[in-house]
Amino acid sequence: MGATRTTCAYCGVGCGIAAEVSGNDDRGVVITGDRMHPANHGRLCSKGTHLGETVGLEGRLLAPMIAEREASWDEALGRVADRMRACIAEHGPDSVALYLSGQLLTEDYYAANKLAKGYVGTGNVDTNSRLCMASAVAAYNRAFGEDVVPCSYEDLDATDLVLLVGSNTAWCHPVIWQRLEKTRERRGTKIVVVDPRRTETAEQADLHVAVAPDGDVALFNALLADMKRRSLVDEEYLAAHVEADAGFWEDLSPESGIPDAVFRKLCDLVAAHPRMLTLFSQGANQSVCGTDKGNAITNFHLATGRINRIGAGPFSITGQPNAMGGREVGGLANMLACHLGFAEDERADVAEFWKAPNVCSGPGLKAVEMFRAVHEGRIKFLWVMATNPAVSLPDTGFVREALSRCPTVVVSDIIADTDTGRFAHIRLPALGWGEKDGTVTNSERCISRQRALFPPPGEARADWKIVADVAARMGWGESFAWPDAASVYREYASMTSLAKARGKVLNLTAHADITAAEYEALEPFKWGGERPLAGGYPTPSGKARLVRVTPPAPATNAEFPLRLNTARYRDQWHTMTRTGLSPALSQHRPEPLLEVHPADARAAGLVDGGLGRVETASGASVYRVRVSDGQRCGEVCVPMHWADAMAGEGRSNRLPSRAVDPVSGQPGYKNGAARVVPVKPAWRAFLVRRDVIAPQGLVYWTRARVKAGWLYELAGDGAIDMAALLPAGEQMEVADPVRGMRRIAVRGDDGSLIAAAYLTRSGELPARAWVADQLGLDAASAAELLAGRPSTPLPDRGPIVCVCHGVGEKDIVLALDDGAASVADVGGCTRAGTNCGSCRPAIAKLIKVFSSREQEAAQ
Repeated sequence: MGATRTTCAYCGVGCGIAAEVSGNDDRGVVITGDRMHPANHGRLCSKGTHLGETVGLEGRLLAPMIAEREASWDEALGRVADRMRACIAEHGPDSVALYLSGQLLTEDYYAANKLAKGYVGTGNVDTNSRLCMASAVAAYNRAFGEDVVPCSYEDLDATDLVLLVGSNTAWCHPVIWQRLEKTRERRGTKIVVVDPRRTETAEQADLHVAVAPDGDVALFNALLADMKRRSLVDEEYLAAHVEADAGFWEDLSPESGIPDAVFRKLCDLVAAHPRMLTLFSQGANQSVCGTDKGNAITNFHLATGRINRIGAGPFSITGQPNAMGGREVGGLANMLACHLGFAEDERADVAEFWKAPNVCSGPGLKAVEMFRAVHEGRIKFLWVMATNPAVSLPDTGFVREALSRCPTVVVSDIIADTDTGRFAHIRLPALGWGEKDGTVTNSERCISRQRALFPPPGEARADWKIVADVAARMGWGESFAWPDAASVYREYASMTSLAKARGKVLNLTAHADITAAEYEALEPFKWGGERPLAGGYPTPSGKARLVRVTPPAPATNAEFPLRLNTARYRDQWHTMTRTGLSPALSQHRPEPLLEVHPADARAAGLVDGGLGRVETASGASVYRVRVSDGQRCGEVCVPMHWADAMAGEGRSNRLPSRAVDPVSGQPGYKNGAARVVPVKPAWRAFLVRRDVIAPQGLVYWTRARVKAGWLYELAGDGAIDMAALLPAGEQMEVADPVRGMRRIAVRGDDGSLIAAAYLTRSGELPARAWVADQLGLDAASAAELLAGRPSTPLPDRGPIVCVCHGVGEKDIVLALDDGAASVADVGGCTRAGTNCGSCRPAIAKLIKVFSSREQEAAQ
């Protein structure tokens, strides 16, 4: 069997994958990049490279569940339909809501939106894309009249200046970063990073603009004012293609909010390089003024004519693999379908096309509002598909309380035990990546196929099919009688004729009659082409709009004096239900870190490697402390990935408030008010064992995947219940009550190590890696296991930098000692950075640190 061409399950870059199922394992698959795919030309990041480690059936939901008992599909679907029907009859259609996900395929999104907005009659259909891209959508709509990204990846190859705004691109969109690195090597392209943190991306930039949190509007307003002063505004383009809000130019302030010297460097770079791209992502969007940030960026590009030209434009980099596909078909509450709104004529056309009996009358509730309505009892039936809002929404304590109050919660997912699934009355097993068949749309409007590699496991079904089956039981089966995904896609493509008739750019009518064979063979293509707005803007006047935006007042809070930021990690994805299963991806950041500036750490009494608690008005959570001068003083940063299944603490979305952008409804994750305090447990420990447990009553615990099991980090007060942590088996133990040290190893019947625990009250714990490697083996002696190290010491490789080849920091330093002087040299010596390239910024940073130390020593 040859390789199947499909698309990656992770970020919005939309990389093509060539996946070949291995012959000796029915779930084994070899993953390589698809060299023919225009998004990545064969490149993959660490997550895509190790996707094959996450497609097993561990933890899968394989049959419908009603409460905690297994049910037939007929019973489960009947229960869903009966409860929905009763809810509508008693409380009206707006008592029903669907919460969707950028992990769904476009066909799934289309079916769900059609059911809710056309047949149930509720506008309460929203998506977790609201949490990452809604402000960019709103900004594009205000500026261009439609949600259209005006750029493509080819612009990355031809630009002379790139501004990365609120994007740690090297970690969050590594294939984009690799492409920019090659452009810089080839044509000398300058890279500017606008970010409060000195991220791995900022370390590699030509200029880092350490803007204050939510300082982007002031910065871009001042930048445009400076271009106006230099006579670099494109007056001809403005006159022909753009109209401005009244008072727009008078309101532009020259106050940038950054040091004058840095601002002058930025202005000089921008003035000297008119072929300029601005890539912006969650750091800009996840803000209570995110839409204004997006419009400050589009204002700049429109006013300087740096748009609709090769290598230039405002480019929103999407977070999820199909956030844009969901936007196309109406997955957001504030749109109807196919870029249409709720005007009477648009509603009438949609009703006629769908033959729908009850098209909703207007927009529904956006994500945060939706869960507030659940909490208040206005929404009584909630169907969650392919997402985990009990972890990912802000103020998750409130969200969980809302879920606990909801009379009917239905969850369609691939995983049996999720934080949200624990609140479900009915759980429906869905297909996962490698089993699904359909389309996704990436950040550049490129529609690609996801193709199945494996047969459906257990009783799992496609999401669109689950929706259609429920619709049939509601009496609407004829309108949802699609035989396959190609039929759903064909209907969606035909429906874009409604958008085309209104002058919208979205137009897939060429595929309205696509056959099943043509759908199966569909090659990636961009709707709208390379320059979708070059022929004019889809507004009544045909012109784009400059939108007046005003910088927000600086946020202050005496009780919570620090500003809280949240971030993604390089090798993890969302709430880790998939990436958390990969031993390779778990090496880079096995614990959630609280990153804090040295001055703030000293003031709070935090110690690097210790524990610290972040507190806000919404909640609190405990993290491992990482002291870093990459943090601005007065600000802290925590990751967004950890969930109940993976940790007792480190759950960051307990912390943000429910405040949202007033235009887009997107939550403000990035500039919250917080304080930090040290956590000093009585004891610390780590545990390795083959299977999963959920420790109780601890100050702190997390788990990370290792080759043959799990590594747990533990901390607590009082006595520790070893019996609750360790499985039955032959135990070997050593203890030193004076020093508060205790170590236990457990062998199974075959003599292999099945668990080991190491505890201390005041001393040091052994290194984790060697102990974890012994799980499932019987090679080590009892003395070695209790010592936590082999009798013949192994080389200390340091923290893993390159997960593809298992290269540690100390391996790289040795290569530098031996004369390596570049990332390529290090790759030649160690192979680090030669596969997916995600670690290249970290290698470059190590080279810079090493060179600085060498120079200091020479002086």
